[in-house]
This record gives sequence, C-alpha cells and structure tokens, in this order.
Amino acid sequence: MDNNDNSDRIERSIVIQASRRRVWRALADAEEFGRWFGVNLEGQAFVVGQRTYGPLIYPGYEHMAFDVVVERIEEMELLSYRWHPYAVDPSVDYSREPPTLVTFTLKDAPRNSTLATVVESGFDQVPADRRVEAFPMNSRGWEYQMNNIMQHVAAHP
Repeated sequence: MDNNDNSDRIERSIVIQASRRRVWRALADAEEFGRWFGVNLEGQAFVVGQRTYGPLIYPGYEHMAFDVVVERIEEMELLSYRWHPYAVDPSVDYSREPPTLVTFTLKDAPRNSTLATVVESGFDQVPADRRVEAFPMNSRGWEYQMNNIMQHVAAHP
C-alpha cells in the first residue's frame, strides 16, 4: 500500500493478482463495484456525466449514501467520479461544498497482475472544519477499500 499523503490528496496503490480485464470489471461495473465497496448499486451503471446513487450496506453506516457523478471512463485504464468526502451528517447540505475527485487507474504489473491506484484530490477546497475529519477518515477508508477490491477479485475470479 502506498501512503503518499499531503493535505490535498490521498493516494493508495495495490497490486492485485489478476488480469487488468478482471480488475476493470470489478471497478467499472457499478453493481460489482457496489459489492466490494459496500453499497447497493443494483441495476445501475457508471455513465460519464451521470449520477450514481445507492445506500451503504456496512453495519452502522446504512444511513449514508454513495452519491457520485461520474467524470471520466477510459476503458481498461481509468474511472473517475466526484463526491463529497465523508458526508455523514444527514443535517448538513454538502451540495454547497466543492466535491473531491476520485480517480482509479489500472496498469499492467508483472505475472499477469494489475497495479490499481486510487487518488482522491481536492481536499484543500473542502471547508477546514470538515477537512480535518474527512481527510483522515477517507485516508483510512481508501486503504480498506483497496484491500476490499483485491479480496473481491481473488474470491470471484
């Protein structure tokens, strides 16, 4: 796991013992993404310029939603979306804040494996009182999620 953090961006990388095609499917198919990410995206697809929305299914986080707008899709290489990081308080209108940008990239790695990287950037634009909590929570969260995709792909070749 890569731990190159500064105040504006979080970056995590992991080598997954699977082909790029397999990892891409786990990433770009919204329903499959939801299974490892912990969100119900049943019947949805990631489409550039469109919103993808679904309730989280992690115990204790069911009151939260995965709410993103897909920014870019470059088949087999890149998926990015914008969202409001650590938007956990139902009484707060996060739409007034600038969203961060989450970008997943895939590259071939030795022995038919794939280097998967996620970068979440734009934290310097998040209000300081929220950033102080959102940045460390998402930093830990991305470590967890990168392990989730690795375990998901291993369990569902």
